Order: sequence, then C-alpha cells, then structure tokens
Amino acid sequence: MNYKDMFRMDGEVALVVGGGSGIGQAAAEALAAQGARVVVADLRLEGAEETASRIQAAGGQAEAVQLDLVDHSAVRHRINNILTRYARLDTAVSTPSINVRKPLLEYTDEEFDRVLSVNLKGTFHLLTEAGRAMAHQGSGSLIAFSSIRSLVVEPGQGVYAATKAGTVQMIRALAAELGPKGVRANAIGPGVIDTPLTAPIKNQPDWYNAYAAKSVFGRWGKPEEVAGAVVFLASKAASYITGTIIFVDGGWTAVDGRFTPPL
Repeated sequence: MNYKDMFRMDGEVALVVGGGSGIGQAAAEALAAQGARVVVADLRLEGAEETASRIQAAGGQAEAVQLDLVDHSAVRHRINNILTRYARLDTAVSTPSINVRKPLLEYTDEEFDRVLSVNLKGTFHLLTEAGRAMAHQGSGSLIAFSSIRSLVVEPGQGVYAATKAGTVQMIRALAAELGPKGVRANAIGPGVIDTPLTAPIKNQPDWYNAYAAKSVFGRWGKPEEVAGAVVFLASKAASYITGTIIFVDGGWTAVDGRFTPPL
C-alpha cells in the first residue's frame, strides 16, 4: 500500500446521484478533489450543472446529467452510457431520499408508495445496475445513503426509517453476493445534517436546537463532514471494508443523551 496515495482516485470514474445539492454535492466535489472523473446526476439538471461547474472551476473533471432513480430504464441507460464513454465505473453513490413526516396510522397508500419508490426502489435500481457493471469489470465500490433512522426512530418517521433499514440490508446482501467479484458495498448513516431535506426544521427553533443538543458536539453536521466518509469508502483506504454502515452522526447513536448524571 502506498499510503501517500491511498485516497487518490486518479483515472477512476464516479457516479454521484443526488449530486445537485447537499450531501451529494459535497460528495461529488470531494471525489473530484481526489482525482476522480465525476458524473454528477440529479433529478434537477440545473443543480447537477451547478455542481459540475464548481468542480471544473476547482480544476476537477465533471459532467452533469439528469437522472430519476425511480425510472429503472433511465438508470440502466445512464450506467451503460458511462461504460460506453469511459469503459469503467469505479464508484456509485446513491444519496436521494424523501420523507413524509406523519404518524403511521395516518399514512395513505400513495404516501407509503412514494417514499418507498424513491428511497428503497430507486436505491435498488442504482445499486443493482452499477453492481452488475462492477461485477463484470471485477472491481468497484457501491455506496448507499442510509440514516441514523435505520437504528433509532421518532414519531412520524416510521416509513422513512423502514426504507433506511432496508437500504442497509440490501447493502449487506450485495456485499455477500458481489464480494467474490471484487465489488465492495457499504452504507453511510448521517445524523442531522444541514441540507435541503432538513431545511424545514430550521424554521422551528425548538426542534432545530433539540436536534443540535443530541449531538455530543452540540450542533448540526455539515454536508462536507459527510463527504469524507464517501471518499474513504470509495478509496483504496477501504479496500477490506464491505457490508457495513458508517454513522456520521456526531455521536447521536452512541450516547443516550436524555440526562447527564452528576459524576
């Protein structure tokens, strides 16, 4: 192992879905900073273009594409297009998620289907299509975004939490199935991170501050603080790591936090 280059990805190709904002944008920029050519995909093409422009302005290599993870044929086409153009796909990152916050007893079938369609089925589309390509080439890193909600829940998060736990189990299955082909599969579980998905909470100070207090650092995380985990799992530094989840949660899942006893 050349430790000086263990995080470098020169000559590699990475696909980041959801790269138009938040954690996806930070992940795309971080991978590009390590030398990867990044295909920035997002449902909003303008968001993907903004991220690609930021990468290019910093001297990196990137292109922007529109992609809806729910559309399986579109995902397959995008993967095939990457293989046609670059003859390889080294890293695939799936970040998109949606949430409908309401009690389970009030959920409609339509809302249930919508959350599962994006969070679980969409992730399945990317992981399987990218995984098939990587298995053929004999190498690659699949990275899916789960959440602290794969372990702990709160009222109104039941369906979202189920999708995030399901994502971890899919990752574990892929690690077992594709490991012999040289492909690694891992998940990242963010805590509370300032992103467009969590933006509505900032408008409710009590809620926002309560979440901040649950972290041992007393604050929310930033997208760039999650990007390091993406780079790690995509790089040679994680060559013997597969089938696991890395929590980037400021200690949320480690510390009880309800009461600090006098010591």
